[in-house]
Amino acid sequence: MMMTENDVAKVFDTILSIPGMNETVKIDLKISRKNVLLLNSIIERGSASDDESKSIFLSSIPVESLKELKLLGDECLQKAGLNDLYEKLKIFNESGK
Repeated sequence: MMMTENDVAKVFDTILSIPGMNETVKIDLKISRKNVLLLNSIIERGSASDDESKSIFLSSIPVESLKELKLLGDECLQKAGLNDLYEKLKIFNESGK
């Protein structure tokens, strides 16, 4: 049986609504600066509202959750001292399109 996009969105919404899913967890994470840049790029690309290639899952994520993920990416950049480099890479990337 094939699930419709609406069915898939309902399943993801149900998973995100499971009790405890909004609880804050502390994660001790050691990650290379390279992977911080990649993680932040993935978060930005996945949360871009104009990306038509988004999966059903990403399309069904609440805006508030996307904002939280963006803040996480920004915090990782800041802690790794990569804010300036990332902004310059974004400008470089946009000029190459």
